[in-house]
Formats: sequence, C-alpha cells, structure tokens
Amino acid sequence: MEITTALTADILVIGFGKGGKTAARVLADAGRRVVLVEQSENMYGGTCPNVGCVPTKMLVHYATTKHPEDDAQAFFAQSVDGVRALTRAFRAGNFEALNGRDTATVITGTARFVDPHTVAVGEGPDRITVTAPTILVNTGSEPVIPPIPGLAGSSHLVSSAELTQTQNLPERLVVLGGGYLGLEFAGIYRHFGTDVTVLEAADRLLPREDEDIAAAVEEILTGDGIRVITGAKVTEVRDTGAVSKVVYEKDGRTHTVEASALLPATGRRPVTDGLHLDAAGVRTAPNGAIVVDEYLRSSRPHIYALGDVNGGEQFTYISLDDARIVLDQLLGEGKRTTGDRRAVPHTLFMTPPLATVGLTESQARARGLDIKVSREKVADIVAMPRAYTVEETRGVMKFIVDPDTDLILGAALLSIDAQEIINTVALAMRHDITATQLRDSIYTHPSSTEALNEIFDKVLA
Repeated sequence: MEITTALTADILVIGFGKGGKTAARVLADAGRRVVLVEQSENMYGGTCPNVGCVPTKMLVHYATTKHPEDDAQAFFAQSVDGVRALTRAFRAGNFEALNGRDTATVITGTARFVDPHTVAVGEGPDRITVTAPTILVNTGSEPVIPPIPGLAGSSHLVSSAELTQTQNLPERLVVLGGGYLGLEFAGIYRHFGTDVTVLEAADRLLPREDEDIAAAVEEILTGDGIRVITGAKVTEVRDTGAVSKVVYEKDGRTHTVEASALLPATGRRPVTDGLHLDAAGVRTAPNGAIVVDEYLRSSRPHIYALGDVNGGEQFTYISLDDARIVLDQLLGEGKRTTGDRRAVPHTLFMTPPLATVGLTESQARARGLDIKVSREKVADIVAMPRAYTVEETRGVMKFIVDPDTDLILGAALLSIDAQEIINTVALAMRHDITATQLRDSIYTHPSSTEALNEIFDKVLA
C-alpha cells in the first residue's frame, strides 16, 4: 500500500502491542481506515511475543528439559536459537495479519504528536504526518533502573529483553528484586546452570502474598540452588573487570556478591517520553502514565490509552481487555469499563508456577471477613496423580471461601499446571460458581484440575 508524506486515517494506533494490534485489526475489518505506527521492526506484535511472555516462557520450558550431561553453554545457545526462530515467526505473522488488510497500513518509526489529531513520524525528507479523528496509544512500558551508584554505568547491566536474546550464558547472575520478573529469570537461569542470587529489599519475597505461600516459594527456589537474600539494601555496584561487585547492607552489616550479569527487576514505567503528549493536551501522571477514565479515554476524549502506558496492571491480557473496552466505545454500545473486571488472575512462571486470584487470607482477615481456608500440599493431594506422573509434587494449594455463600474469595496455587487451573477458578469466581460445585464437577483423569475434587472437602467439612 502506497505511503505518502501526509496520511489521513479514521483510526491512528501508536504502538503494536496486544491492545493496539487487536483494536486495529477489528477496526480495519469493520471498514475503518487504520494506520498503525511502531517504532521498531523488531517489535511487531509488542513486548509479549518478542522480548516478554513468549521468549521467557519458552526459556522456562527449555531450562526444565536440560539433562545433567548437557553442556550448559551449548544447550543455552541452542535454546536461544529456538526462541529467536519462534519470535521471528510471530513477528512476521503479526505484521502480515495487520498490514495485509486492505484498510490497514503499518509505518515503522517513532511517532510524536504535533497537535491533538496529528503525529509526525521520522525526520527531514522521510517525515510522514498522520492525521486521524481517533487515536489509540499503546506504547507499553520499560524497565526502571533504580538510582544505585554505579548500576546504570555497569558493563554487566542487562535488561530482561537482552537476557532473552543473548546466547552467552552468564556464570553468575544477580537479580535485584524478588517480584514476578526477578523470580522468573532467577529460575530460568538457575535451571540452565547459572549461579543465581536474588537480592530483595523487603523482609520476605512476594510481600503481597500470604506468608505461608511466600515461604513455600522460597523453599522451592532455594531447593533449586538459588541464593535468596531478603532484607538486602543494595548500596553500590563496582565493576572490577569480568564481574561487578554488588554491595548491599543486611542486618547492619555490609556484604558483597559478584555478578557477571546484573538484572534490575524492580519495576517498569510507562513509555511516554518522546511522544510530545503536551502538544496534544494529554495529561500524564507523575510516572509518565497517560491518565484515563474508566473508558480508557485520556484528557482528550478522542485519544485512548491501552495497556501498560495507562498505568494499569502490566499484563498482556489486561491490554487485550483494554482493546475490548475501546472497541465497545468505537463500534459497540459504549458500556464496557475497567470497573467490569472481576477475579483477574496472575501467574508467576517459576517451576512449578504460582498462580493467584482474588483475596489472600491476610487481606480477607484484614477486612474482617468470616472465611474458611483450605490449604494442602500438592504431595498430599490424593486426587492429583498428574503431579506424580510428571514428577513434580512440590508446592501447595490454598483457597479462601465464604462460609455463608460458599463462594470462592481467593486462591493461591503453587503447583504443576497452576497457570491453567487458575483460569477455571477465576471463571468460577466471576460467575458465582460455588466451591461445592467445583468440588463435585467432573474433570479429566489424570489432570491437575482433579485436585479441586479433593481440596474443597476440608473447607466444606
């Protein structure tokens, strides 16, 4: 499709992430003229298929298939080759799925607003302007590098994106932060054979989870050989040739740990720098997020923000649901809002994974709720033979139930296949399916979902 120096469209989408590409595809199929701008040809499809969910979960899989006799470096390089092949295929598929439509055009370059309805892409003679009455911003988020002396300038500093692309297996990986991202990478690289240390500033891992669940997570990680240090305040990073010395304080004493690769996993921030949102009159929060209402409209109602850039939960499936809300505004009845979301699950892809939804026990008790709790180690769940067939019996399952209504208030599943079981639980919570109904349902055998046949007995007894 021919591109001129000045384009007009019905819809302009900035960013090729899950929300943006989904909305762009549906709008193009509805006959709207759509232009999507993505700053890098290596990011067609967004973070998830290129440097996020897909490559990291593929590395989780590869890492668990490594045999003791495999050469660690060669096996890792081969695994990264597999990741690269898949991400290339996804990238090409995402591009063609949109650009191949008659009413859609993809432009590669960095967009910046010049007025509320127009963006410029590129500079000089290659500059293109795109004008549209409706604009969707889906530029995602980027890692935050904490202001630790010596960290930003360290030659051993790596990002999560770089770790999914490099074929060099680090000998010693130090992860700053014990959240989802940090623990996923800790597990991946430990299983590949790297010496891994996690430095967490809080007194324990996963402070938002119940203490018993966090303790079970730490037990599994340390059992795999990961060194977990909580209550560690990193004060300095010093490069000393082949390694960095990471200096941290714990219990009033100063310690050091060496790193050949240093991964900050202390959070992400919305990518809005360079968009020139002030030229469009779009209001932003102190962290750069585009401020939106429950319909995802910015301070300029014709400009919507989808995904991480609007400051909401940073998950691909949230970006997808953002697209549904915006599409309902543009093509539907305009009733869907962010307030409609119930029981949104989360998964930490360690081995085995931790999946959660709803309230924790501590949250429920803090609210003064009357609850019943069922907690059972996976190894003790007789109705879950799959855990034994795949030789992964570590972990625990925990449910919070309202004794009066029999409704599930929350769950934490640290087990094989937890990332799948949690979707069944979340769906039950959204549609008021009771714990008794889940307990008495028919599940395939042998499957991990069968655990639901047993675990609610302790709640309902």
